[in-house]
Amino acid sequence: MALVNISPFQLRTSGLLQSRPDPFNCLPISRRNSFPKPLMIEARANTQKESAKVRNRRLQTKFNGSSVRPRLSVFCSAKQLYAMLVDDQNKKCLFYASTLQKSIRDNPSCSTVEAAQRVGEELVKACVNLNINEISSYDRNGFARGERMIAFEIAISCHGFLPR
Repeated sequence: MALVNISPFQLRTSGLLQSRPDPFNCLPISRRNSFPKPLMIEARANTQKESAKVRNRRLQTKFNGSSVRPRLSVFCSAKQLYAMLVDDQNKKCLFYASTLQKSIRDNPSCSTVEAAQRVGEELVKACVNLNINEISSYDRNGFARGERMIAFEIAISCHGFLPR
């Protein structure tokens, strides 16, 4: 008698141990055509902006402004710059200025970069009138330092409100 090495897989496919010709007919119908979907990893769009927003919200909870030391919040859109001093404890805006205001834009007419510098100068004047010597935090709202933001920061740092 000759010994033959036959694997169980060969026995199944050879038809010696089964009565059905198709070995996959014994699977349930729901699993017959369902293959696992390929793993798709999708990156979120604008993750840098989203993380900047998350960072900004976290910083706002840490640095609360008061009437003596307000928070300086600056928003920079595509064309304009908006700045305000915020008292978070009383939930009030102590000062607001933007590059759209006629008092800043018209005497004499100027570009948005020069208007941003004038906004910084007006902010310093308002701080002197309100007896504010110090700002608790400078909130850029996650925006990069563009030309208008830099012009605004230079006008404030000349008077000692923004540490350089």
